[in-house]
Amino acid sequence: MSRLHPGAIATLLSAIVALFLLMPLIAVVPVSFTSRRYLSLPDGKWSLRHYASLFEDPEWGASLLSSIQVGLLASLCAVILASAFCIGIWMLKPRMAGLMTGFVLLPMVAPPVVSSLTLYFFLNKLSQWNSIIAYDKLGGVVLAHTVMIVPYAVVVIMVALSQLDRRIDLAAQSMGASVPTRVFGVILPNIRFGLIGAFFLCFLLSWDEIGVTLFVTSVETVTLPRRMWMGLRDNVDPAIAALSVLLICVVTLIIVLRAAVHFRQARKGG
Repeated sequence: MSRLHPGAIATLLSAIVALFLLMPLIAVVPVSFTSRRYLSLPDGKWSLRHYASLFEDPEWGASLLSSIQVGLLASLCAVILASAFCIGIWMLKPRMAGLMTGFVLLPMVAPPVVSSLTLYFFLNKLSQWNSIIAYDKLGGVVLAHTVMIVPYAVVVIMVALSQLDRRIDLAAQSMGASVPTRVFGVILPNIRFGLIGAFFLCFLLSWDEIGVTLFVTSVETVTLPRRMWMGLRDNVDPAIAALSVLLICVVTLIIVLRAAVHFRQARKGG
């Protein structure tokens, strides 16, 4: 079977479009090497001072750790809740399944400001009763992020379940398998890639979340996006440009490695 290869003109146009889309990212690179204390292009002097400040300033490390903690915990909670909901809908087929699904997906379509204000007042109320799941606490931020990313996990897991043959579950049920056995021994293993995909998607969404985070945090729990926002608002710290370059490099490395693995598998298969 012959494969279609793009011509020279199509390749050139694709390269131009890709370069145009990448220009805002490329522009950050020289800014990160400025020797000044504010965002600007280098004036002939290139410096690594802002890269060094990322490693010397403990606040950046603390914000990175907070983002990782919030992302992992929120993603885990979102996948567990979404799995329970989706499997329940898939197994029971309730009459109001569509309405229930729409209610769960509501945070996805609701204006972010509305969700942020609701979570702000809710966590402030919880602050009167406990000091764990509360405003500007790690537990409160995890709860807020979980609410915002659960709909995306629901969508991914529902797609995975739609590709699962129901006869597998019916066969287990006919052999006398209990509900926990069917769920943990039959359904979950067959949608494991959907669960993994939902977890990584939720982690990325939580990692990049800034709108809700601004409403539910103050000074105690500061995630990496919030730290960057504070730097832009207060003193336009060029360290933000340096951090952006590092994140771009990490993402580019992951994409290149994934492409290399895919290319190697295609060569073996071909």
